[in-house]
Amino acid sequence: MYTGASQIDKGGTASTLFVKAGLFFQLVKFRLTALVVFSGCFGYLMAQGGSTDWVKLIALIIGSFLVTSGANTINQIIEKDLDKLMKRTDARPLPTDKLSIQEATYFTLAVTTLGTLTLIFFVNAFTAGLTLFSLILYGFVYTPLKQKSPISVFVGAFPGAMPPLIGWVAYTGALSAEAFILFGIQFIWQFPHFWSIAWLGDEDYKRAGFKMLPNGNKDFNTAFKMMTYTLFLIPMGVLPAQYGMTGLTSALIAIVCGALFLVQTFSLMRTGSRKAALRMMFGSFFYLPIVQIAYLFDKV
Repeated sequence: MYTGASQIDKGGTASTLFVKAGLFFQLVKFRLTALVVFSGCFGYLMAQGGSTDWVKLIALIIGSFLVTSGANTINQIIEKDLDKLMKRTDARPLPTDKLSIQEATYFTLAVTTLGTLTLIFFVNAFTAGLTLFSLILYGFVYTPLKQKSPISVFVGAFPGAMPPLIGWVAYTGALSAEAFILFGIQFIWQFPHFWSIAWLGDEDYKRAGFKMLPNGNKDFNTAFKMMTYTLFLIPMGVLPAQYGMTGLTSALIAIVCGALFLVQTFSLMRTGSRKAALRMMFGSFFYLPIVQIAYLFDKV
């Protein structure tokens, strides 16, 4: 009897720990964090001039993954009560009280500290500093600003565009014009990307009091601004070739992808439909990785 009870207790404890680990994993927002890490690796590989320093690259992956996980958790801690109001987020661990604020706070401190130390000791202190700065902008400036003004998207575009710049600094240890070009492309891309998401989730966002669309409404003026930023992606896309970072092939791919993305904005301006906004959102998902991979393969 005693042995059987002991086995049940051990099984129950293991099951509880597994469930708890799954809840913490939800805080990470794996897909979003993986995209951040991918963009950081992209910047690192674009800067790379010789053989790959695998220790540094792996440390960049681990460190940026951990710090980004911390930033995402800070976002959810601050927005716990607001997440309860939105269908998209009401099942998350914090609004459902499956995890407490205290547990999420300890988790944030642990992963952020571990990630920062990894970057300091195995990459460089500058990379660690920029990564922490990105966390502060995202967690403590962009997140509370979402309820106050549509300018939050502009502010949020800065930490959102920093991964390739951080990747460049991870390899070179310094900022340069090339790093800012990679930053600029991702910075401009975020406006049609986030506004298409905000267009689709407008009702949900309004329930939480978020002001995400530039004019506050799903109208022609908002769609026109989305078109304007998308248009800028076309000349921005050829800058890496002009600065000798890549060749002509990737520049042509960037132009084609930018033009296809731009066409989708005309449909949104004309119809203002959810279907057109959905196409824009998926277009944004495809644009960035395709162009970044093209740059890598065409790197001079």
